[in-house]
Amino acid sequence: MVLKSMRNNCSILAGLCFALAALSLTAKQPNVVLVITDDQGYGDLSCHGNPVLKTPHLDRLHSESVRLTDYHVAPTCAPTRSALLTGHWTNRTGVWHTIMGRSMLRANEITLGNILGDAGYATGMFGKWHLGDNYPYRPEDRGFQEVLRHGGGGVGQTPDYWDNAYFDGSYWHNGILEPAKGFCTDVFFDYAIDFIDSKKDSGQPFFVYLCTNAPHGPMHAPEKSSEPYQHLGTQLANFYGMIANIDDNVGRLRRHLQENGLAEDTIFIFTTDNGTSSGDKIFNNGMRGKKGSEYDGGHRVPFFIHWPKGGLVDGRDVSMITSYVDIVPTLIELCEVPSPKGVKFDGVSIRALLFGREASDWPDRILVTDSQRVRDPIKWRKSSVMTDQYRLINGKELYDVRVDPGQRKNIASKNADVVARLREFYEEWWAELEPTFSQTTEIYLGHPKARDVRLTCHDWIADGSTPWNQRHIRNAERRPNNTGFWAVKVIEPGDYEVELRRWPREVNHPITASLSAGENVPGVQAFRAVPGKAFPAVSASLVLGGQALEKAVHTGDTAVTFRLPLRPGKDELWAKFKDAEGNEMGAFYAYVRKAQDE
Repeated sequence: MVLKSMRNNCSILAGLCFALAALSLTAKQPNVVLVITDDQGYGDLSCHGNPVLKTPHLDRLHSESVRLTDYHVAPTCAPTRSALLTGHWTNRTGVWHTIMGRSMLRANEITLGNILGDAGYATGMFGKWHLGDNYPYRPEDRGFQEVLRHGGGGVGQTPDYWDNAYFDGSYWHNGILEPAKGFCTDVFFDYAIDFIDSKKDSGQPFFVYLCTNAPHGPMHAPEKSSEPYQHLGTQLANFYGMIANIDDNVGRLRRHLQENGLAEDTIFIFTTDNGTSSGDKIFNNGMRGKKGSEYDGGHRVPFFIHWPKGGLVDGRDVSMITSYVDIVPTLIELCEVPSPKGVKFDGVSIRALLFGREASDWPDRILVTDSQRVRDPIKWRKSSVMTDQYRLINGKELYDVRVDPGQRKNIASKNADVVARLREFYEEWWAELEPTFSQTTEIYLGHPKARDVRLTCHDWIADGSTPWNQRHIRNAERRPNNTGFWAVKVIEPGDYEVELRRWPREVNHPITASLSAGENVPGVQAFRAVPGKAFPAVSASLVLGGQALEKAVHTGDTAVTFRLPLRPGKDELWAKFKDAEGNEMGAFYAYVRKAQDE
């Protein structure tokens, strides 16, 4: 009996020790704030030598951070975000485009939100997601507990709330549309700060993933931010104005952390998602290429990491080549959280580099980035195979960036051995990834967590470009071949209702009618400031579940609804309008739900 009692007491003591150890670990876990901007290149910062743009708050962060000076992402936005959040190559995640159903992060991927959330962090995502607008691809499905986001890849794109512009928009707040006053970037920082405030007294560490859609076009900025750059013309003035506004917000957020005693143990990261979209006209840090390019100007971007308690404060450069696939494994180590079971990262932890490991002790790595932006990946398309010294472009051109950072002199013919080594690496890389390309991402229909599904033409799978912003909807663009299908997966059997619309529900406008232009905002012409063209549809058709259905469109109809039985499984949903002459135009919006769920 005494022995049994001692065992019980030891068991209790061991449990208490384990609990105390767990609490101690949690107390030591740093907060994480990751700010990523959209279309801001390496040269779009005054601390990197830009002769016109002024970014004093980011310059200060730069001076107080460890900087990755040879850090590479994808040449476009959604692919970068998929790799940054998973530690996997973009092509492995299913995200190799920004539209056409190829911007949805595969459901089997585990994100940084999942990893930190499972480790006890409060997780929040604010701004641009661009990895899927429907279940199971939304941020709230991927480990983020607090979410404020716009739709699609930018404010005013087709999945976004209708007529959103960069000022006074409506955004999805934890799945519910919520109007907000002010410039979009200010709003996203406001909500992030509110989230931090809600957690600061709990002792729970937080992860803030703050993703601005700025300075992505269309070029709109607060007038006070763009005013110093008006002599550069409307486009560039507002591009720089958006960056100046981001700079102000970074300063505001850092002050807030400092004033609330949170800065010391917060890992603060600033980075961007691809090369500049517009700033190369003024300054590109000597690099060749811009957004979308396989040359360094398309994918070498800023990365600053600041963590006072961890000692990352000394304004030091890390010159070894690094990549977006390195960030998740690095943060797992820095935050001392468990790595997800069964997951093998494509990147590596660069913790040792951040804390001063000598370059001579670091392996000679080979990394790959590419810009696909097609329906299905194409071997060698717009690719760069990279080492610290070399860039192999499209499998043919070779550049020594140590002596030729502008990538002007192709030395492939004189370095056949280097070309062969890099080609061999790419061939093996491609062979490993290619079998995954057929793992498509379908939008779920009839799932208990998403009974009402809103489909937009942004996610049409097609051979050409799809209508990705609301101006395209207003212009009825690419008619008569403006069609594509949605890849869907029916979860539950039953009768479903599919409602087809030319204009989204929030407009509730007749299918055949034109639409008045909306109000403009500072900067270039807003998407909504274009009149909507009429399309004289006489019929609507739906192909789904092996059934081809058609109904007449009558004057004044705002929608055409079909009811049909569906069985579980993957399928293609085709929806079109047709005029009296036989011209077809895809139904830009479709709403799907199980009939019995009404």
